[in-house]
Amino acid sequence: MTGRTGFLWDSPQIFTRLIDECTGCCELVSPQLLASPFYRGRFTAIIIPTGFGNPAYSRLLPALRASSGRIERFLEAGGRILVFGAADERPGSYDWLPFRLTYRHAYAPRRIAFAAGSPWASLVEGYDPAAIECDGTFPEYEGTAAATAEGGEAVVVEKAVGDGLVLAATIHEYPSRAFLAAFSSGDGEALL
Repeated sequence: MTGRTGFLWDSPQIFTRLIDECTGCCELVSPQLLASPFYRGRFTAIIIPTGFGNPAYSRLLPALRASSGRIERFLEAGGRILVFGAADERPGSYDWLPFRLTYRHAYAPRRIAFAAGSPWASLVEGYDPAAIECDGTFPEYEGTAAATAEGGEAVVVEKAVGDGLVLAATIHEYPSRAFLAAFSSGDGEALL
């Protein structure tokens, strides 16, 4: 079953169209809406694109911080979050998540490898794994490194929270259609 997918950003993007084509339903959730105490959306998954932590690109980070309790409840109830690189060197860009995740901004093509048996390897389906554009790494994290770059640096981290899941990725490419369809599928939706 494919569920509703929320896209957290300031305005519509080409990415929202891709998600809609792959999942059947993509709803834009602006920072103002997310931070509103009355907002309640039901989603199987939410996607937060690259640049959310950089004020030159987005005003999303303060809204994520203001909604951190709601985000944790969304995850505990079975929701999924795909969050990309913050695209900024400022510390604490992921402090709205209910676990420790440290990001180092360093844009470069990297040779990456997914852990054997990882269900998330389809994220880069159709791309050359020897030259995946990444905007950084996760030097410190709670969870499991689902994919690493040469030298063992984590570029995709997976962490279960309650019945839900966070997949954090520094991959600076659109996810494959197969990945988007699988990640946004579920038996139900959780309240954000």
